[in-house]
Amino acid sequence: MRDFSEIKKIVVKVGTNLITRDNGIDEARVVDLCRQIAALRSKGYQVILVSSGAVGLGAKELGHGKKIAYNPLRQACAAIGNPILMSYYRKAFGIYDIICAQVLLTRRDLNNRTTYNNLRASVSTLLALGVVPVFNENDVVANTNEIGEIFGDNDRMSAMIASKIDADLLILLTDIDGVYTANPKSDANAVFIDEIEHVDREIMSYAKGAGSTFSTGGMRTKLMAAQIASMALCGTVIASGYERDSLIRILEGEKVGTYIHPEKKLTQRQRWIINNSHVGSIMVDSGAVKALKAKKSLLPSGVVGVVGVFEAGDVVAIMDTDGKVFAKAVPYFNSTDIALMKGLSTQEAAKAVSRAHIDCLFRPEDLVLTDAQSL
Repeated sequence: MRDFSEIKKIVVKVGTNLITRDNGIDEARVVDLCRQIAALRSKGYQVILVSSGAVGLGAKELGHGKKIAYNPLRQACAAIGNPILMSYYRKAFGIYDIICAQVLLTRRDLNNRTTYNNLRASVSTLLALGVVPVFNENDVVANTNEIGEIFGDNDRMSAMIASKIDADLLILLTDIDGVYTANPKSDANAVFIDEIEHVDREIMSYAKGAGSTFSTGGMRTKLMAAQIASMALCGTVIASGYERDSLIRILEGEKVGTYIHPEKKLTQRQRWIINNSHVGSIMVDSGAVKALKAKKSLLPSGVVGVVGVFEAGDVVAIMDTDGKVFAKAVPYFNSTDIALMKGLSTQEAAKAVSRAHIDCLFRPEDLVLTDAQSL
């Protein structure tokens, strides 16, 4: 048995395949999902739902049966599908006297500190009122050509939401019963993995292939989501949504699906930094790399170069002279000022940007060490 006795707040993500069929929504499965969520709520859990399916439902409404590559058509399908999807959730939750609310996000909403704080407050209020928030990516307005605008898939979006709202457990319901060493649908020698302590390169190598016609995920995106969640001290269960009472059994501690353990705890600010898209980079010398890894401040003398344009307070990547990213940080100065100060002492740097005094470019609390794979 797994010990989930301390868990209070849960994020549940359901994929497109799970709640749709060839002719549209699988209403019986939506009702069953809502029944299980109602059962969890009756036991005192707070549940947030992240649901895919809007694009697929919109495409089916239009009679479009092929994978959508043209972004304006995808946005149109999302606009059509979102109210259809929510109408089914509203009807299904209504059976159990539960109100649900739609929350549409782009990644920029989480990247921006103000909208992020507004989101936390809104979700907290909804949960306090007994409402189930239903999240989906706002495909209608998301700019796929702009870095940091889109999540790319709802697996990672659900993990970022779990991180931002301090969830205790992320459950990714899919059409496979967990993580295998290979694709069990095509490899008879694939071995099921019950628990994963850490998602490393070997674990990631087990995941191959993309999602289905209208979905954007796959096992790789689910493992990437588990990486994100683990950094926020949030465990992840990847399990089949076709399993009877899978949500209820998971929270009862039954070994349903694959459980990915949480890692070290990060502060709320560190989670915000690590899960934001960086808008530029600062290259530092070997001495600065050593100092930053020892949790010290970055001085202007350690800066070798600046890449991109960013403002003070933006999240930037920190890389060594080989171009390897090893951290993210929030500097106190913009890219123009840092370029003027690079390689200078703090006294010289202050004169270069017409400041009375400069201590550093950022302090340890404004830095999160990471590996390039998670960025």
